[in-house]
Amino acid sequence: MAAAIHHHHLLPPRLLSVHPQPPRLRLRRPLPRRAAASGAAAGTSSSTAAAPPPTDAALQEFRRWVSSHGADAGAGAAAPAAVPEGGLGLVAARDLPRGEVLAEVPKKLWLDADAVAASDLGGAVGRGGLRPWVAVALLLLREAARGAGSPWAPYLAILPRQTDSTIFWSEEELLEIQGTQLLSTTMGVKEYVQSEFESVEAEIISENRELFPGTVTFNDFLWAFGILRSRVFAELRGDKLALIPFADLVNHSDDITSKESSWEIKGKGLFGRDVVFSLRTPVNVKSGEQIYIQYDLDKSNAELALDYGFTESNSSRDAYTLTLEISESDPFYDDKLDIAELNGMGETAYFDIVLGESLPPQMLPYLRLLCLGGTDAFLLEALFRNAVWGHLELPVSQDNEEAICQVIRNACKSALGAYHTTIEEDEELLGSENLQPRLQIAVEVRAGEKKVLQQIDDIFKQREEELDGLEYYQERRLKDIGLVGDNGEIIFWES
Repeated sequence: MAAAIHHHHLLPPRLLSVHPQPPRLRLRRPLPRRAAASGAAAGTSSSTAAAPPPTDAALQEFRRWVSSHGADAGAGAAAPAAVPEGGLGLVAARDLPRGEVLAEVPKKLWLDADAVAASDLGGAVGRGGLRPWVAVALLLLREAARGAGSPWAPYLAILPRQTDSTIFWSEEELLEIQGTQLLSTTMGVKEYVQSEFESVEAEIISENRELFPGTVTFNDFLWAFGILRSRVFAELRGDKLALIPFADLVNHSDDITSKESSWEIKGKGLFGRDVVFSLRTPVNVKSGEQIYIQYDLDKSNAELALDYGFTESNSSRDAYTLTLEISESDPFYDDKLDIAELNGMGETAYFDIVLGESLPPQMLPYLRLLCLGGTDAFLLEALFRNAVWGHLELPVSQDNEEAICQVIRNACKSALGAYHTTIEEDEELLGSENLQPRLQIAVEVRAGEKKVLQQIDDIFKQREEELDGLEYYQERRLKDIGLVGDNGEIIFWES
């Protein structure tokens, strides 16, 4: 239940000022060097499926701990239990109507910035000015080191040691996502976590050995990061980051399609001074059935795989991010950057393209701007500065339109060539039975990316075939001043 990032860069075109050639874009990819898994129940996902469930004794102790603090809302609506798809989930203890409260977790049980400040770690962390997630990750490690002496011991005992998030995959498993944006994102995230670990190891951990008596490794820190990324509710990010025991056991189902939130933070008790995290069921649930929520309708399969360790067989989750840049070597760099900024964009622009959906509306104007040059460069003059974006929303010239088609089609060809399987091979694999969860994630992500790339290529291939029939800036301008008729005929004025 957390955010994800996915950047995939296309290098910008470099245009000649007089005779522009079709610009080239190529893909920048690092070489190979969340958290739930697809399970037996179709369309459902568990955030702990990569690890065996905790022992019965640990689960019983956790239930007692939850109940003793009133986190189960005192009504016994839901209970933590091992679920068929692996790991733990919340199961209805009785028939539950939609909107029934499942949990009211008091703030004293949350692992957040306030818990860090109140702990024996507070002094050391407070001086470091750490990011909230780093501080809470250190709190997780500190409390785990305390063992039975931690107030969160029953909760820590049921947490998995890893999930099916791609950050925990082996090198061999990562080879299955070779060529994907997910691979480059995964490696980028791990490098970021490594950098943060090296910083806190030097400034916090090594300076406070009494708090961390054992050896804290990068893998320990990565585990804490993975726990936060997979279990923190999507809206509880940044300064609000909080891990909510018991409530975070609720799993995801793609059958839940409502964007309405399934939880709220509210006051309780006298004058509402006691803050609780209240979780409720978004649908009716029968006794003994597992309770699900929707984690995030807007995440792509790559983001779901990174954050939670599962994917969905849903084309709306298949996406590809094109990253376009204005090159600093472009002779019109300053003018193009100024135009982009005047229209709410910048030197770099990210466009998320979803399978079966239209191109983002700003993508074509931005592409035309990148490829603008030669005899079209007059549109970059200050005279047109306030109107040029309107012109870029429509074809500028046949050369410019042909250039953007070549740019994108070449980029798609390059990207498709980086995968080690075809769409057909992936589809055949997905049709086989008993596919291992991580392999299924890999195949669904890479197949989805390829389908989107093929869709993009098809769009621009069709556009290439229509170039002769498009209306360009000069024709529109001549119409505006009355020199060309609506059917393209030249109008001669006689005295």
